[in-house]
Amino acid sequence: MPETQATNPPTFDSVWADIKESRKEMREIRESLKETERILKEDSHRLKEELNVKIGALTNLFGDLTEGMVAPKICEKFEEFGLYFPKAHPNSRLNDKVNNISFEVDIMLENGKKAMLIEVKTKLTIDRINYHLNRLEKMRKYADLNDDKRTFLGAVAGIVVTDEAKKYALSQGLYFIEYAGETFYITAPKDEPKEW
Repeated sequence: MPETQATNPPTFDSVWADIKESRKEMREIRESLKETERILKEDSHRLKEELNVKIGALTNLFGDLTEGMVAPKICEKFEEFGLYFPKAHPNSRLNDKVNNISFEVDIMLENGKKAMLIEVKTKLTIDRINYHLNRLEKMRKYADLNDDKRTFLGAVAGIVVTDEAKKYALSQGLYFIEYAGETFYITAPKDEPKEW
């Protein structure tokens, strides 16, 4: 018959020592989890920043591509509407600190009597159209302050545009430029184009 070993029943001191050891291990695990969570948050924040930078660069690339598609032939296209612009300036900036008027125009077409300010966006929204309308108001104000008698017209272009945004742009008296493959088309407002 095999001998059985007698086991001593646990004492209060041995149970208390086990509890203390378990609490110490739990504390270490909690600290380790907190450190892991902190590292994950830092990495997540860093990854978000990197992603935002890359998305911004991609958006700028699309914007540059969009402007590059429009600018070279835009003057020819507006001739179909009886508008002759011998000068085309991409990325025109106006910065009048004295009168607190500053803005940037994606493309500005000019002749001696008229100028066309064109907003070019990868995704054209109603908010961007409103921003462009505000820009045209600023241009008129700046021109008046500087005895510039030219008439200003506006146009918007976009690769991704809802029907609602297109209708809105045309209803505001803006020309609408839309892409079709490797070319683009211009739609004039139903009524007379708005002049600033």
